[in-house]
Amino acid sequence: MKIHFIAIGGAAMHNLAIALKQNGHEVTGSDDQIFEPSKSRLESHGILPNEFGWYPEKLSEDIDAVILGMHAREDNPELKRAQDLDLLVYSYPAFIYEQSMKKTRVVIGGSHGKTTITSMILHVLKTLGEDFDYLVGAQIEGFDTMVRLSDAPVIILEGDEYLSSPIDRRPKFHLYDPHIALISGIAWDHVNVFPTFDNYLKQFEIFVDEMMADGALIFCQADETLDACVQDFGQHLELIPYNTPEYEVEQGQTKILMNLDKIEVGVFGEHNLQNLIGAKLVCEHLGISEEKFFNAIADFKGAARRLEELSRNDSSVVYKDFAHSPSKLMATTKAVKAQWPDRHLVACMELHTFSSLTKEFLVEYNGAMDDADTAIVFYKKETIEQKRLEPISEQEVKAAFQRDDLMVFTNSQELQDHLQSIEWNGKNLLFMSSGNFGGIDVDDFGPSLI
Repeated sequence: MKIHFIAIGGAAMHNLAIALKQNGHEVTGSDDQIFEPSKSRLESHGILPNEFGWYPEKLSEDIDAVILGMHAREDNPELKRAQDLDLLVYSYPAFIYEQSMKKTRVVIGGSHGKTTITSMILHVLKTLGEDFDYLVGAQIEGFDTMVRLSDAPVIILEGDEYLSSPIDRRPKFHLYDPHIALISGIAWDHVNVFPTFDNYLKQFEIFVDEMMADGALIFCQADETLDACVQDFGQHLELIPYNTPEYEVEQGQTKILMNLDKIEVGVFGEHNLQNLIGAKLVCEHLGISEEKFFNAIADFKGAARRLEELSRNDSSVVYKDFAHSPSKLMATTKAVKAQWPDRHLVACMELHTFSSLTKEFLVEYNGAMDDADTAIVFYKKETIEQKRLEPISEQEVKAAFQRDDLMVFTNSQELQDHLQSIEWNGKNLLFMSSGNFGGIDVDDFGPSLI
């Protein structure tokens, strides 16, 4: 096939482009800006555009498919050219579905934990030598790309609830039509697209309601909102609930208590143990026994930026995590504190997304960092301006988190200076952000502190 990507530089888009090139397809693409690591990876596979920008002349009648990224606008000149030529234009998820119609489709959805659960399943399947395709939202150890398409009988899909494309306003996970699905939880997010919680919740109700009859839905029963959604809309499905397993922590090592055994696992925190049990149930539906699952998952250390350990010594550990929404922030902070209850926890998060910097949503962070001994919030006033949002003050941030001792920084150098002034003996540090704290290289800076 001859395939052209509009907005090829996106994380998911460039991975799909590489995967299709590796499968022998002729791949071209355009974008108005491409950052690392997308740029280097596209270049190494010979599909980096020669120059940035949009070039309608790249589109011709012999192109079999055009894949449109979310970064492109509805009036994109290449899209207009494709439409004029009556070419097949797919959103990313629509193309994935088209290529997986004859496979058993497994979709992992939810407001949090999607990438971790998907990564756990992929790790187990790969360890056991199973043949499978996949789509995951982050680069994970042992996998060259975030997507694989082959003749495999099964595909594991991370089901993002964000929009499919500029011309297809459906959430991505509505397009996959799963045989097996998992939902980890529901917590309001993406307020630029779903301005109310009810509107956001509706997307999950539609997902559950439209699943094929007799499909299997695995869900975290501990989430009351999710449980109600499933009971109201999922009665045509095989419903499989899960909760937090019994566990204990000994000297920073988590052990799950199951069938009178103590099973050591490489992840920690109640949310991750819930994720692990959810992944186990998916694997069991794919024919993998509990014993084989736990043997295979034993050396799983987590997806990139999901409670990723940057460094440790005898008295301190530095972690980084993708957490940025209230529910993720609360779960991650609680997890690190519970893992090291005798150590002082310094938790540092960045308000970076459209949602987190919106005044109406900011109040959702009430109590989100209560488990941290020292809580720090960073945001850039320039980011607020760039997103054309109403300015927020440091006092408004403190009020939203409902913590008088909250430290707020808007200058990255001042944040670094403060962290460098701390005596770290007996303290752990947790960075949480979907951004980079105004340009701080956390991978280098964090380890330098302890």
